Amino acid sequence: MAVSLDLTNKEIRKSLDILKPASAQKPSLVGMSRKEMGEALHVAGIADKQIKMRVSQIWHWLYVRGISDFANMKNLSKDFRALLEDKFDIARPKIVEEQISNDGTRKWLMQFPSGGAGKPVEVETVYIPEEGRGTLCISSQVGCTLTCTFCHTGTQKLVRNLTAGEILAQLLVARDRLGDFPHSDTPQGAIVPNEGRKVSNIVMMGMGEPLYNFDHVKQALLIAIDGDGLSLSRRRVTLSTSGVVPNITRTGEEIGVMLAISLHAVRDELRDVLVPINKKYPLKELLDSCRNYPGVNNARRITFEYVMLKGINDSLEDAKELVRLLKGIPAKINLIPFNPWEGSDYECSDWDTIEKFADFINANGYASPIRTPRGRDIMAACGQLKSESERMKKTERLALEAIMIAGHGE
Repeated sequence: MAVSLDLTNKEIRKSLDILKPASAQKPSLVGMSRKEMGEALHVAGIADKQIKMRVSQIWHWLYVRGISDFANMKNLSKDFRALLEDKFDIARPKIVEEQISNDGTRKWLMQFPSGGAGKPVEVETVYIPEEGRGTLCISSQVGCTLTCTFCHTGTQKLVRNLTAGEILAQLLVARDRLGDFPHSDTPQGAIVPNEGRKVSNIVMMGMGEPLYNFDHVKQALLIAIDGDGLSLSRRRVTLSTSGVVPNITRTGEEIGVMLAISLHAVRDELRDVLVPINKKYPLKELLDSCRNYPGVNNARRITFEYVMLKGINDSLEDAKELVRLLKGIPAKINLIPFNPWEGSDYECSDWDTIEKFADFINANGYASPIRTPRGRDIMAACGQLKSESERMKKTERLALEAIMIAGHGE
């Protein structure tokens, strides 16, 4: 394929400087599977008979002890630590900004390297402390491709997917900041108990559509629930999707975590507007996939998220149709008061309307909690996340294409 580049030599050289290949960065061990880590150590020159033991040691330091500097892996020899330092990276992403809400909610703006596209990218991650638990809302993409009209994140075009390591790093940073890893004087092998954790639950409900980044999300979550590391319970991990139907069954079969559906409308014509992916996967297909979700039962219900928009989807008729649509699906419905953001055309439903809606759902056998808005004052509430990262400029993108084509021709 020929590419026509209407660029000056100066512009191309500038773009080439920006677009350093990903290989210029040391690979991060964070987010690698055990198999991948073993292969990486093999390439680095570690003897095959040592690899299994070395992977186990590194895994423990990364995910049990929360170490982010090879120098602190004290039971490894100095030579091995020096090799790891030379070949790999385990550093945390940069925290650009940390905000704490009046209600205790925390939001971090984290910066990751380019991943080969030159410019660093940023995502937002939110921690919500509640009585008896702490929930971390994790992003899966920089920006989003779905353009849901009520969602602030949807106004930011998709920049790129996050890697498994970048998804997992958000959890590691949160545990660092909250003091959720063992202290350096904790006996080796000690693991923070479930009851003592500040981050006890994680939800893939941050920036992006997790099921459009399935492989990286899967790998990150499998590491998060690994019993020899971070050791989160599958039942305390929830993946939220706007309805990427082909990957819903895969989520149940290959990850086995709890499922949440961003529903928000009970008629296709309205959902086509609010959640445009509905045009590709309409309500019937979406709900059929929920009925067949592996492992779903009354103890492992699917959560349906329903943002309350004044005069749009909050009538009693909407509530009746919601009950009809969900018949036969073990479910609960989270009613989410709309969280405003500058430029939005929507308003939050009146509180009396929300309560009547919830009462009807409850009376028909479905738990229907009204989600208390958290972190609104720092734009950390549901639907408010966004970063300033942008897609590459045209000149940069064309230069990258030229590099890739030239590489294939060698």
